Amino acid sequence: MGTAVRAWRLAGVVAGAVMVVDQASKQIVVSAVARGSRTNIFLGVDLTYVRNKGVAFGALGGGGGLVTALTMGAVALLALYFAFHTSTPYLWLPFGAVAGGAFGNLADRLRDGGVIDFIDPILWPAFNLADAAIVLGILGLLYVIEGPRLQR
Repeated sequence: MGTAVRAWRLAGVVAGAVMVVDQASKQIVVSAVARGSRTNIFLGVDLTYVRNKGVAFGALGGGGGLVTALTMGAVALLALYFAFHTSTPYLWLPFGAVAGGAFGNLADRLRDGGVIDFIDPILWPAFNLADAAIVLGILGLLYVIEGPRLQR
């Protein structure tokens, strides 16, 4: 199997796993937590159930089609970059995390008109596992892409 095919398959597995875990966690929250309730799960972090119609921190709330278009455009640009750099070691991992998180939240938007957020740190807006995968994936992309250059 060629390097590019292997990289796309691995990215697909990561994206699929992120999306499945994200969607399952949201289903558990919807079925077990009352909307708007708040339960402390450990120091400084509450479990809650809120619907977010915007993007990060509620920005572009009510943007509906615009948010969907921006999400799809960002994933398409990232996929284009990945297509030309599939031989970069481990790039498939953060790419898959970002894509899986983006598609997990996109599925919520298309189905429900907004995303379900449930992890609520005291000093940070509520978020979900898809959001965490996107942030960690972006940090991973920066490390994989820029790390070797910075080590020189």
